[in-house]
Amino acid sequence: MKIIHYSEAEPKHFDSDHVKGVTGRVVIGKSDGAENFCMRVFELSENGYTPKHTHEWEHEIVIHSGDGEVLSDGQWTPVGKGHIVFIPGNEDHQIRNAGKDPLVFACLIPSGAPEL
Repeated sequence: MKIIHYSEAEPKHFDSDHVKGVTGRVVIGKSDGAENFCMRVFELSENGYTPKHTHEWEHEIVIHSGDGEVLSDGQWTPVGKGHIVFIPGNEDHQIRNAGKDPLVFACLIPSGAPEL
């Protein structure tokens, strides 16, 4: 069993032309013996956003705190604390922070997908 606060996991920071103000952490992954899923926690700073992208695997996301928007089918949908988001495989998507406080969310992906 593993019990940690997400902030204890090693952070990886992302900033480029396609991603801004994103910190990702693998909180449960292969190194923990997780054979079926990987859980990551992301923090998007004010005006931060993930890259617009597509991949084969699905995402299950829980918004922990903050205010954001999720791009799906060309439409931005507002999300906040307590919202659940399902993104099927092969669907173009992006997440951005729409508030002043960090947008924090947990994301599950299947094993075999890149953990970060």
